[in-house]
Amino acid sequence: MSFLSEFKTFALKGNVIDLAIGVIIGAAFGKIVDSIVTDLIMPVISSVLGGLDFSNYYLALAGQAPGLPLAEAKKLGAVLAYGNFITVALNFVILAFIIFVMVRQMNRLTSSPAPEAAAPEPPTAEDIVLLREIRDSLRQNR
Repeated sequence: MSFLSEFKTFALKGNVIDLAIGVIIGAAFGKIVDSIVTDLIMPVISSVLGGLDFSNYYLALAGQAPGLPLAEAKKLGAVLAYGNFITVALNFVILAFIIFVMVRQMNRLTSSPAPEAAAPEPPTAEDIVLLREIRDSLRQNR
């Protein structure tokens, strides 16, 4: 089998195509979560903490003047942008939680329901019990 035909076989397997679709959807979903964190959650956290803007928290490594916005401080030299890291870490936690909930629900939907315990047999009717006793008695008398 030639190299190209092996590659074609590999690339056209269902798992590879499913993985590619998953990566594309995951990237789009990541953007949605990033927007949720940046535009919805971080402003609420910022207002609860007294109007703090995490995105502009940094440590100046090149002697920049304190109080500059992050973009301007980056233009003047290296900065340690830990506020941006907090935002990205929060994105990750939210994304991981959402994926956990989705996988949990998918597992719940795809798992077969637990087999119900067999219902106990109803008690045998009295006339059948009497007939069995008569039969057994007749067998013993033979």
